[in-house]
Amino acid sequence: MRFAIDWQDARLRATRDLAADIRLFEIEPANPAKPPAPGSHISVTVTIDGQTDARCYSLIGVAEDGAYRIAVKRLKESRGGSAYMWSLAPGARLRISEPQNLFELTLGRPDYLLIAGGIGVTPIHGMAMTLAARGAKLRMLYACRQRAELAFADELRERLGDRLETYVDEEGQRMDLAAAIDGLDPDGELYLCGPIGLMEAARRQWRQSGRPMERLRFESFGNSGRFAPEAFTVRIPRLGKTITVPDNRSMLDALEAAGVELLSDCRRGECGLCAVDILAVEGEVDHRDVFFSDGQKAENHRLCACVSRVAGGGVTIDTARRD
Repeated sequence: MRFAIDWQDARLRATRDLAADIRLFEIEPANPAKPPAPGSHISVTVTIDGQTDARCYSLIGVAEDGAYRIAVKRLKESRGGSAYMWSLAPGARLRISEPQNLFELTLGRPDYLLIAGGIGVTPIHGMAMTLAARGAKLRMLYACRQRAELAFADELRERLGDRLETYVDEEGQRMDLAAAIDGLDPDGELYLCGPIGLMEAARRQWRQSGRPMERLRFESFGNSGRFAPEAFTVRIPRLGKTITVPDNRSMLDALEAAGVELLSDCRRGECGLCAVDILAVEGEVDHRDVFFSDGQKAENHRLCACVSRVAGGGVTIDTARRD
């Protein structure tokens, strides 16, 4: 792991609905709240089917009043984390981590392009506010399916003015990623968070522009794919195991519960450490990671067990390779 998690007790101070399916949670930690850097998140323990698990949520704001704030979208196709969070009432006891950051904002660049899709606005929000307060040159593109889902849009508009551009799918509005990237200073950076389709399109356009990949920073939330989640079977001939992955659990979780040891780190489809070899497939592999390229996904030789799934059958894998 990149860092050990130190858990602490916390209390849910208040909740507020930002949209029909987006709820803001104010969480008061037992220890004094630490001002989080832009891009930071906390881990929160959740209970799913009687088992304890953890979910990561981006932090919003600087915790100046002693409370951490997260926004959770209620997802019909979630693994149970959002449903658990939405079941909580003010006063509920929680276990949370200290703020951690895998999506750090680099200051001092000549130009910034911020792109958010849906609930992916949560880490981008803090970056936009920080850069605006520093007088940095920036442009933010924010897309949602419906206008009512544009959480934080009013707050962002007040701070950013016409540097914020919103796009609503149901109104036929689409980002022009090529033009946005072309308009970025050659030494500028792109920060991106959103569903897998947006992530892949932006990364593809960035590569085509010839810009350095290290100036593209992104965070994924690993729960969007081409198919709705369904149960599937994983076979590991070398170990003599056949494992069923429920529709509300990841393949990595199911393998670990069955005693199959896999290396893992990000658990969001970014690092590739949990990738396994595909020996055979019944159905279609739903690659939900941002680690493998489009070409590698088309070859269907490997998949990231933490986020990817199979639709319409099962997969036979081997877990031995460690290159």
